[in-house]
Amino acid sequence: MSGRARLALCAWAATVMASCALLPLVDPATWILQAAVLLAIQSGVGAATRRVPLARPLTVASQALVTLLLLTLVFVRGQALAGFVPGPQAIERFAELLRQGSDDIARYAIPAPLESDGIRLMLVGGVLVIGLLVDTLAVTYRSAAPAGLPLLALYSVAAGLYDGGMDWLWFLVAAAGYLMLLLAEGRERLSQWGRVFGGTPRDPGMPDGPPAPVRTGRRIGAVALGIALVVPMLPLPAIQGGLLGGARGGVGAGTGGGGTISAVNPLVSLRDSLNQDEDRTVMVLRTNSDDISDLYLRIVSLDDFDGTTWKPAKRHITAVPDEFPTPAGLGADVRRAQVTTRISAADWYAQDWLPMPYPPSGVSVGGKWRYEPVGMTLVGDHGQTTRGETYEVRSLDVRPSAEQLASAPRSPERIRQEYTKVPGSLPAVVARTARQITRDATSDYGRAVALQDYFAVTGGFQYDTQVEVGSGPDAIATFLRDKQGFCVHFSFAMAAMARTLGIPARVAVGFAPGSVQADGSVAVGLKDAHAWPELYFEGVGWTRFEPTPSRGTTPTYTRPDSPGNNLPDVPQATRSAGAAPSAAPSASTSCSAQAKKLDECAAAVPLNPARGEGGSTPWWALATWSLLGLAVVIVLLLPMLWRVRRRAVRLASAQHAPGGPEPSGEGRAGGTGAVEAGTGTGQLAGQQAAGHVLAVWRELTDTAWDYGIPPDDALTPRRAAARIVRLGELDESAAASVHRVAGAVEQVLYAPRPRAEAGLADDVRRLRSALRARAGRRTRLRALIAPRSAVRAAWALSDRWTAVKARWSARWSQLLRRPTGEQTG
Repeated sequence: MSGRARLALCAWAATVMASCALLPLVDPATWILQAAVLLAIQSGVGAATRRVPLARPLTVASQALVTLLLLTLVFVRGQALAGFVPGPQAIERFAELLRQGSDDIARYAIPAPLESDGIRLMLVGGVLVIGLLVDTLAVTYRSAAPAGLPLLALYSVAAGLYDGGMDWLWFLVAAAGYLMLLLAEGRERLSQWGRVFGGTPRDPGMPDGPPAPVRTGRRIGAVALGIALVVPMLPLPAIQGGLLGGARGGVGAGTGGGGTISAVNPLVSLRDSLNQDEDRTVMVLRTNSDDISDLYLRIVSLDDFDGTTWKPAKRHITAVPDEFPTPAGLGADVRRAQVTTRISAADWYAQDWLPMPYPPSGVSVGGKWRYEPVGMTLVGDHGQTTRGETYEVRSLDVRPSAEQLASAPRSPERIRQEYTKVPGSLPAVVARTARQITRDATSDYGRAVALQDYFAVTGGFQYDTQVEVGSGPDAIATFLRDKQGFCVHFSFAMAAMARTLGIPARVAVGFAPGSVQADGSVAVGLKDAHAWPELYFEGVGWTRFEPTPSRGTTPTYTRPDSPGNNLPDVPQATRSAGAAPSAAPSASTSCSAQAKKLDECAAAVPLNPARGEGGSTPWWALATWSLLGLAVVIVLLLPMLWRVRRRAVRLASAQHAPGGPEPSGEGRAGGTGAVEAGTGTGQLAGQQAAGHVLAVWRELTDTAWDYGIPPDDALTPRRAAARIVRLGELDESAAASVHRVAGAVEQVLYAPRPRAEAGLADDVRRLRSALRARAGRRTRLRALIAPRSAVRAAWALSDRWTAVKARWSARWSQLLRRPTGEQTG
């Protein structure tokens, strides 16, 4: 095997080894076999084109083209021409798959399911792109060291998303592949110098081994790998966060779990939504309920608590039923009313879960949605999101009384086993504080109300969205000590403390009640994003509590009895149902903690409908239009770029022009050989001098042409110079420069021994400055951006094309010409 082929094989192996770092992200990991095969084909094409050999850019272009054809054949052959040639439909399908993959990455946790074609395309396509870069750098351009950058990028993506305990193994595999590539390149370079010397001879009885440079390289690689593995274990200062810090699943350090829908992380952007400068409207809804204070839009429930984070448990999903079953635990004697709500989501809001009032009893929605029975939620299937969706939800407005909650029997054992789990890593201060707060309560309901009041009213907590979410088992203890945070902190802490008291608890994520608009609709904005705890009471079911001060509304069943709290059995007639997303942002639904406790907050505040809301354009459309715009700009600037380049080459040629030779006396008196040698050298130098001077003359006439003085090839250099001086109205200095260049042209054309004069480039610059000073703004701008002399580029292309046609015509004539003496039969 040749050195170049061995290097290509090592580049393929290094890419595959670095790709192993992506294995924990997707389950099953069979995608890497497909990627390895396609990568081998890509490397084989590169090896074949280098053997021809083709020019390096053509080799890279051939590999890129084959890569595109392979991806088209594997992923979008149904929309491609002949199954592998990408057309407009195939490009659209690629964009759709990439968009679907991006949505699935945000929806699924690690490991994500491989049945997502979008994720598989991103994995395989990403590996092929990295492989092309590595092969180009290491093999085509023979520079293996920079090839470590794309390999590092591949590993960094996996390391930034995966927080497992095998990071060191994937780093070791990737680093070993890179070192193997470096050693292969070093050996291939040494082989070009001949035999590799192995140093001093070995003893006759010693076995042969690799040469000294290879042994040294292996030792250096082993030491480097050892240092790289040991240093991270030392107690050195570390930088927290980073570009990928916010991309991990869950709030905290949890890694998530596999399953169909277990990877949803609805809290990733919750804090960012609350800190937006502009409160953009997310949804607009119309409802037949007279009281929207309890109209929370629930997205998903987080019921799996591992001591560091809350996340959705692994659940099975089914088809969306026409009528949802009665919520778990809801008894027949609890007051309720049927509420109908029509919701219109903004065209920029792409949420994988369908926001709905809880508990829903039915939903009418188009698209691909699936139903999760335990949480009674809907999740999008294969890239389905809420973007621009309008749907109708039928839900129950459940209003239990305080007596019903206080007298609730013990929860079923299966509920208690699942929803009262508290890991041993939870700090003891959490349970101790919960018992202290609820020491005077006599029922689970009383303890729940005491926890709510402690956070919302009596505990001295402050609402602050700038506080970090925190991670690790001490996050809740830190919040209880500092008493500052936002809804995530309050809901997490109350749910965890409720579990320590034996009360089944989970956390719900969604939106707090929005704001009533002038037309009767309700606007829900980004800053209405919210999280709240739900506690289970047998006979009532999952019940909302509101521990966050100045956010949402306190449930009526946790407040002292007050007039107007009774729920009517039959709601009023439904209002108009045609709703579109409002251009107005949602107002804050906040009020003071004590006023909220006493039910003194206004239900909603009208907003200013004059403020606009911008839509959102898909990233691939933005990228396409950006590339088209860049291409148009480059095309428009091509004349200027060509002209700047030609000017630089011509003037640089003048500055490095050689002088003509002066034969020495010895050469003239010496033998015939010396005279002939001197004559040949003088002719060559004279030709070079003539070429440099004529290039400067062409630059001078083109500069005058750019400023409105077209060239006249019928004139002699002297008369052409006089014409430029006259039409350009040049001063004495500039005129002298023009005549000096013209004189140099006549000298190299007609003198016996041509010599290039010095300073001709400065003469041309002096002419350009003089013409620019006398020209108007429009003329100067045209001379810069659209120079007239740039037409010479088109003339040059035309001449080259004519020459190519003539050359090929001559070749075909030779091929078709009958050999001399051959007779026709």
